[in-house]
Amino acid sequence: MLKRKICVVVTARPSYSRIKTALTAIKNHPKLELQLVIAGSALLGRYGNAVDVIEKDGFKINEKVFMVLEGENPTAMAKTTGLGVMELANVFYNLKPDAVITIADRFETIATSIAAAYQNIPLIHIQGGEVTGNIDEKVRHANTKLADIHLVASEDAKKRVIKLGENPGYVINTGCPSIDLAKEIKEKPLLDFNPVEKYGGVGTSLEWKKEGYIVVMQHPVTTEYKAAKEDVLKTLHAVAELGIPTFWFWPNVDAGSDGTSSGIRQFREINKPQNIHFFKNMEPHDFLTLLVNSKCLIGNSSVGIRECSYLGVPVVNLGSRQNRRERGDNVLDVDYDKEIIKEAILTQINNKNISSSTIYGDGNSGEKIADVLAEIPLLFHKTITY
Repeated sequence: MLKRKICVVVTARPSYSRIKTALTAIKNHPKLELQLVIAGSALLGRYGNAVDVIEKDGFKINEKVFMVLEGENPTAMAKTTGLGVMELANVFYNLKPDAVITIADRFETIATSIAAAYQNIPLIHIQGGEVTGNIDEKVRHANTKLADIHLVASEDAKKRVIKLGENPGYVINTGCPSIDLAKEIKEKPLLDFNPVEKYGGVGTSLEWKKEGYIVVMQHPVTTEYKAAKEDVLKTLHAVAELGIPTFWFWPNVDAGSDGTSSGIRQFREINKPQNIHFFKNMEPHDFLTLLVNSKCLIGNSSVGIRECSYLGVPVVNLGSRQNRRERGDNVLDVDYDKEIIKEAILTQINNKNISSSTIYGDGNSGEKIADVLAEIPLLFHKTITY
């Protein structure tokens, strides 16, 4: 029996945790063959070398696509995407997959969609139909219109994709694979490693075991990229003044990430904070274990909206990056203001009314995705019916 060749393109560090359990399920499914392409910032050391984690987890990588253009501004994003279209077109031509998967909404993911759709390869979009801020909003819905099959993560997202004119029979709520990982962590939440000893990073040793700790993950907003440095400095001052042991993670490769990065470096050199330790990356399992044992997550990462809602971790969500995204009762939204951020962190640390939410799935998404991919009719053309 011929297996369906499913080509998955992972372009960035967060995309891997969004698809990891589905990769495993596809690899193990008797009717499917996994083709894995790693591209973009997932290959770059300064963004954490996600490719090393992927290989360590036992996945065979069929192709690596280097496509990130220096600059970290809107023009560099556009050119990176253009390079991605050119390179991925060749990859798909050579691999000859039966279907291609593009993940979520990062700016470069539309390169996967264009390269597949223009070559009449069935395109599957994971996590369409959600609402968010910055360029991701446009990219996510553009991916939806280029895609033939939609594996969404929530009921609201399903309704939204259908309203966009997609065939309801090809819009399926599988939940988000990242919740599968969160479920594993929730069942075994023991923090059995020392983050500093295992991952190194930069900063002082923290008394995190005795005092507890918070986690910060703040990315630039591509439509507000000029404010990235100013925004991160406000958060840095707030966290430093509180004095709570803090694990801080490096930003994604988006327009403005040079501003975020330079803000961190400048603050580190001038203020020499004694309560903050900085990391580039962690394995998904370790990162979620760190989160579930934390007092609070601060920043604007979607992990606060998705995994933390399931884990019941308090979140202080900053700014507009997750604008209007469906969320649980674990999230407190605030603007970039040092005193407001400090107050919000203290509020969330003491919040005893947070419950676990299954908005984005119940922890079995990877298997559901593989089963759908094995059986659903594959098509590469469609016509709007309204």
